Amino acid sequence: MARKAKAKQSKKTITKEVKEEKKSEDFEHTKIHTPQEMISKQIIKLFGRWDYENVTVEDEGLKSVITINPIIYPKTGGRLANVHYGKAKINIVERLINRMFVAGHKGKKHKLTSGINTGKSIKNIKNIIEAFEIIEKKLKKNPIQVLVKAIENAAPVEEVITYQKGGIIAREAVVISPLRRVDLAIRHLVGGAYLKRHANPKSAGEVLANEIILAYNNDPESFAILEKNRREKEAEGAR
Repeated sequence: MARKAKAKQSKKTITKEVKEEKKSEDFEHTKIHTPQEMISKQIIKLFGRWDYENVTVEDEGLKSVITINPIIYPKTGGRLANVHYGKAKINIVERLINRMFVAGHKGKKHKLTSGINTGKSIKNIKNIIEAFEIIEKKLKKNPIQVLVKAIENAAPVEEVITYQKGGIIAREAVVISPLRRVDLAIRHLVGGAYLKRHANPKSAGEVLANEIILAYNNDPESFAILEKNRREKEAEGAR
């Protein structure tokens, strides 16, 4: 009888342990994980190569508009095009790729620096991958973090607006909104690379990588840093 009671008690203990294990598994499925926990459980890498785990935005004013949500292939297909403040929710790498379709122009020089760079997204994505490979090789750092830091360095804080006041045109210094700061930084990074690409034997990926590295180092030779300093200097003179 004692042996039967012991076996019965052992069976109850095993059943209880199985139920508790199943309950903990069910709770694990329903639990809401933070992005850090999700990354630690399943690492999501850009193009399957570069992770987002240690990528941070240091500029407090740009944290809400530089999105570094983990994504493998940065192409949302315009899902956020008509969403209020949707641009700020797009991954920063995708915003760079989208800007490469329209590099823009500098001043009134329209001959070589205007127009649309037509083509497939895969072409720009290949250029980005090439640029990131070069950045990783030269700096030995995560190229996503290098891009974020380059945008922070190239984002102007102030600029000048013009308006008519009576019979004269007045100029006034204004503080730039965070979203426009990022837009300008990306525009100048791509525009600078596009300008340097003309009559240059280097590939588009190499030129873009060089521009991002210069902006990351806050080098005045970077077109983006040069434009930032010019805008802020004009604003200082208009105060």
